[in-house]
Amino acid sequence: MSSPVPWLDPLLIVWFVLTALSVAYVAWNAFTRNPELKVMKWGWLLVTLYGGPVMAAAYVLSCQEPAAQRHENFVRPLWKQAFGSSIHCIAGDATGIIVAAALTTALGLPMWQDVIAEYVFGFGFGLLIFQALFMRDMAGGSYWGALRASFIPEWLSMNAVMAGMIPTMVVLMSRDMAAMHASSLRFWGVMSLATLVGFAVAYPVNLWLVGVRLKHGMGTVRALGHGGHDMAAEKAGAAPMPGMEHGTMAGMAGMADGPSATSAQIVAMAVLTLLALGAGIIVATIGGRWTM
Repeated sequence: MSSPVPWLDPLLIVWFVLTALSVAYVAWNAFTRNPELKVMKWGWLLVTLYGGPVMAAAYVLSCQEPAAQRHENFVRPLWKQAFGSSIHCIAGDATGIIVAAALTTALGLPMWQDVIAEYVFGFGFGLLIFQALFMRDMAGGSYWGALRASFIPEWLSMNAVMAGMIPTMVVLMSRDMAAMHASSLRFWGVMSLATLVGFAVAYPVNLWLVGVRLKHGMGTVRALGHGGHDMAAEKAGAAPMPGMEHGTMAGMAGMADGPSATSAQIVAMAVLTLLALGAGIIVATIGGRWTM
């Protein structure tokens, strides 16, 4: 096992100072100047807490309402809608994963048990809370309806998130035992980096999910109401602006018409996410240790 890097702790202190400033800025802008739905405001706040200035920059580029343009028009491009979907996914999944990691490391469980617990907790929290509970109005107020509609998209997203997070956590923690303890800066540094890698891997999957209307993107209170569910507004917002590519959506528009993916396409995407997850596990096995 390699010796600790002497300059790593000062670097992490700088990173977390920048993270605190980033969280403060995103919180101020999102809750005072952004008409985005409240669940998305909290989602951006959480991912900025985990991803620091990188996610704050993503917020400015994809979600912060510019002075000369309404938010509904600004977030209309598909790539921004996919950012919103990925943020919603990461906010729920990474929260469950990080909480599980803190608990399992405190209990002294081996890494393979840590990872299993993280997958279960992350998927459970993302599905049951951030998807089914917070977005139940998208299913007409039905929690069980939202749960059924969210299960497959959330599972596909979770596979991609863990495909990035597992190798990052296992490889780095195998090389520095300090990172195995939630009282260490290095634990939080690993979790921060793992979240960013998980986001990067999950983004293409969410781009597809939003494009085929299996997941929502970003919407606003002005367009959709505080509950995020206004079928007339969703259908009206589905039409792309002149000059924009076919298939882009405004806010959560398009969800009302149902998914456009076939069953075979969904199965194909499931296979791809499972292959990505398997590849992540292989990298973790080669570069890290499961029994420590």
